[in-house]
Amino acid sequence: MNHQAYYILAYLLTTVGIGVYAAKRVKNSKDFILAGRSLPLPISTAALFATWFGSETILGSSVEFAKGGFLAVIQDPFGGALCLFLLGLIFAKYLYRMQILTFGDFYRNRFGRKMEFLGGVCLIFSYFGWVAAQFVALGIMIQIIFGTTQFTGILIGACIVVFYTYLGGMWSVSLTDFFQSIAIIIGLTFVIWEINNIKPISESIASKPDGFFDFFPESNYTAWITYLSAWMVVGFGSLPQQDIFQRVMSAKSEKTAIYASYLSSIIYLSFALIPLFLGLHAKSLLPDFDLDGEHSQLLIPRMVQTFSSPMIQVLFFSALISAILSTASGAILAPSSILSENILKYLFKNMDDKRLLLLSRISVLIIALISFLLAVGKPSIYALVEDSGGISLVTLFVPMLFGLLSKKPDEKAALVSLTVGILTWITLEIFHDENTSHFYGTVTSTLAILVMMYFFPRKREKGNLN
Repeated sequence: MNHQAYYILAYLLTTVGIGVYAAKRVKNSKDFILAGRSLPLPISTAALFATWFGSETILGSSVEFAKGGFLAVIQDPFGGALCLFLLGLIFAKYLYRMQILTFGDFYRNRFGRKMEFLGGVCLIFSYFGWVAAQFVALGIMIQIIFGTTQFTGILIGACIVVFYTYLGGMWSVSLTDFFQSIAIIIGLTFVIWEINNIKPISESIASKPDGFFDFFPESNYTAWITYLSAWMVVGFGSLPQQDIFQRVMSAKSEKTAIYASYLSSIIYLSFALIPLFLGLHAKSLLPDFDLDGEHSQLLIPRMVQTFSSPMIQVLFFSALISAILSTASGAILAPSSILSENILKYLFKNMDDKRLLLLSRISVLIIALISFLLAVGKPSIYALVEDSGGISLVTLFVPMLFGLLSKKPDEKAALVSLTVGILTWITLEIFHDENTSHFYGTVTSTLAILVMMYFFPRKREKGNLN
């Protein structure tokens, strides 16, 4: 190993040490899933920021922006920033007031056990590709830095994340997120500063053709539907996700949850723009790099290795690994919490809190194993993220929205909305209408719940005027 590799190894060991230290705070399942609902504003903000800042932000969106401009990256980072903003504006206060552990609990309390189960299944499946993408990204980084095979890198990276997530749950996720967020901000700031000194980024910006920096699509129906769909997939679809829910519920107060949502939205968008312009600049500095090839996601790492000083390389790769680790740990914990609290615990009787904690940790291993197998079988970050995206939008967003803001929809309305939304989405995906499938899936899901609410309302019990 070279000297940079030793520094990065020390950084990884420090991260694991923080995760193990945080695990000492875990006494029960509530500590494991929600960090005892005690996180202060800085840590809560860092945890929400780290939700989005993963491999797709640095390795994926940067390449898409270099190829297609702002319209190619509406989903991420702009959709991610919208999600966090809406979380603070509308949803955080409603969610925080509920004394529940998971989103599955919300669907059970509001609609019933059937919706809890189906909603939980949809949530769990929406995470496998996302977790696997982070494993692949970790594998690639470990391969580049330490000279292992990609399979070995994926295995080592997965074991690191699973180890501290298994021990400390949300406490480990939150404290490591805080440490990793600082590393991301410092690392990216120094990278863009040094790369700009080599050749001003303004020259790459000035050389782009007209329309590259357009933020709105052409004035035609298909373009606008595709554009709106890109905003919705993450901007709306991630609102009913368990990792967002856990970070909101882990804050020490309602105000902290709201302020953390707003702050994380601003910080995320600000720093997510850095990889976009680094990718644009990398295309100029590496004119022979194949943006459509198998290794296109290595555009920025290749530029940093070629043009940056050894210390900047250490800072960059530490920031990149931080981004991946922070996203991966939260993404593993989220479906694990749903699996243990909303599905598996009903299979056992007399589950005390000690056994629930053990079940939560076992669920971490189950989710990680399935995601690892998926990562090994399909080692493309973009394809894995694409596979995982949009499920919660077409199935759970509309029932969540109406369930929070109205008393009218019942379990039947929620189930019909979920079913119609996912069937529409699957049908359009089969017929290769991928750019609009999420939009129309959400529209039909909304129409379905409205029809059920107003044409097939639930029967009111005698004496109940609600």
